[in-house]
Amino acid sequence: MSETAPEHDLDIREQIVRIDRALAESRKFQAEQQKLIAEAAKYERERSLAPLVIAASLGAGIIAGVVSLLGRFIP
Repeated sequence: MSETAPEHDLDIREQIVRIDRALAESRKFQAEQQKLIAEAAKYERERSLAPLVIAASLGAGIIAGVVSLLGRFIP
């Protein structure tokens, strides 16, 4: 009886160590997943704002061109 108790205790400790490792790996994977989700959200915001940035740049270029032309014709 005393011979099986240490083996059983060792087996339980081994299982606890495996569970702890699995939990640590799961937490690591979850943290990485959250980081990727945040990065994807950032890229989604940038993608949705890109047309506005292009339109603003185009508008600023047109206004600058018109002001430049008016500066040449109006002394």
